[in-house]
Amino acid sequence: MKMPIKSTLPKGASVPKDAPKIEFPCANYPIKVVGQCIAGYDTIIIEVMRRYDANLDVSKVHAKDSAKGTFRSITLYITATGEDQLAKLHTELTSLECVKMVM
Repeated sequence: MKMPIKSTLPKGASVPKDAPKIEFPCANYPIKVVGQCIAGYDTIIIEVMRRYDANLDVSKVHAKDSAKGTFRSITLYITATGEDQLAKLHTELTSLECVKMVM
């Protein structure tokens, strides 16, 4: 079951129109994926990420288990080439049963 994402903005507030824009390509764009702590979780996420950035540097990957070992977060850095790439990546990651959240 996917959990809804709640906004951290005050009620009724909207994102400022002058918010900084990402300039593409954007090297070292961080993506954090949180999911169930299962065998092969890191490999699954890295394989998906490599489809969107063939030059993914796995030496920069940072992973951490939750205190109870139920969840695992993995942070990866890709070269973001555009909004379309990021949207497709987000869709594919969130479609995985083991993934709970993508940031």
